[in-house]
Amino acid sequence: MDETILSTVTTTVASVLAVGLVILKDIRSRRVLRREPHVNREYERGIYMDSILYGSRQDCIDQIRMSHVSFFELCKILAENNLIRETIHMSIKEQVLIFLHIIGHNVRFRVVGGRFYRSIRSIHRYFKVVLGGALTLYKHLIKQPDNSTPLKIRNSRRFYPYFKDCVGAIDGTHIRASVPVEIQGRFRGRKDQTTQNVLAGITFDVKFTYVLAGWEGSAHDSRVLNDALTRPGGFKIPEGKYYLGDAGYGNRNGILSPYRGVRYHLKEFSDHPPENEKELFNLRHSSLRTTIERGFGILKRRFRVLDAEPFWSFETQMEVVLACCVIHNHIMGVDPNDSIMEEAVCDVESQNQSGRVYQTRREVQEENREWTIKRDVICHAMWDDYKNRKNV
Repeated sequence: MDETILSTVTTTVASVLAVGLVILKDIRSRRVLRREPHVNREYERGIYMDSILYGSRQDCIDQIRMSHVSFFELCKILAENNLIRETIHMSIKEQVLIFLHIIGHNVRFRVVGGRFYRSIRSIHRYFKVVLGGALTLYKHLIKQPDNSTPLKIRNSRRFYPYFKDCVGAIDGTHIRASVPVEIQGRFRGRKDQTTQNVLAGITFDVKFTYVLAGWEGSAHDSRVLNDALTRPGGFKIPEGKYYLGDAGYGNRNGILSPYRGVRYHLKEFSDHPPENEKELFNLRHSSLRTTIERGFGILKRRFRVLDAEPFWSFETQMEVVLACCVIHNHIMGVDPNDSIMEEAVCDVESQNQSGRVYQTRREVQEENREWTIKRDVICHAMWDDYKNRKNV
């Protein structure tokens, strides 16, 4: 009987050991299968950055929305002004690359973190650092125009001497906004989406001279302009000069608007030349003012974040708009003829399909009499010269 019990115990122990060996072998095999492949993150990150910064010009523009020369010059300016510092964890080049990826393509921090082998926390931290640096450059890159007559006007018989005191154009554009539900009604303008109304002044070489972001999409353009003109450090117009505005602003000190109820948009004159002095004035006014639409078109094409629903706080949304305008001016000063500039053909007519803009009686009364007379003087002189040339 003892021999039977011993045999049974021996058999049981052998079975347990066999099962244990099988389980151990299975666990070991699983460990081998579950082990992730080794990735040299620093090496892969360097290869990716070099492919952008030292590859073809067009690939660089496609990836970071600017050429090599614009990128390295931007890094230099940020470093020399002590706005961005290289850390033991990240170079200045990588910080700026990350920022440009995000605003250029509207990608999430998680996506960029995966591409650069960085944590979301790191991406967010350095995004804010570069954003702050770009905002500091606002006063250096977005400047008031000087008192000289722009080349576009001076070199054209159509515009000179009639618009010799004009320094640029102003207008508002709507940028997608994400705001709390309780205030979304104020941010719904002409479109169903929530937007912020951004006012900008621009010169005829497509550089921004002033940008005001943050107004609700439902706010009227003239209300936004009033705020810009009255706030401390706001929109300044050189003495004796003026900007071209659309009919919504009306004639006021420093703003010259077209005649209302008269043909204005360029497509209306394609087959029918101007028949009177007001139509001629509106045609040339419109030809010059397309610069502001072109500027907005270039800005939104270059920085896709401006044309998509944002995923950060509203304060950051306003700051991003300003930073994009700052970087745009930087590019215009360093490399103004890149492919994005060439491709950004703005359809001005899409902004207002109706050919005429009418105003209420109150708006007529509020127009500045002095600037209405100034517009009439320009209009008469332009029409007289136009008729004389036709008769020659």
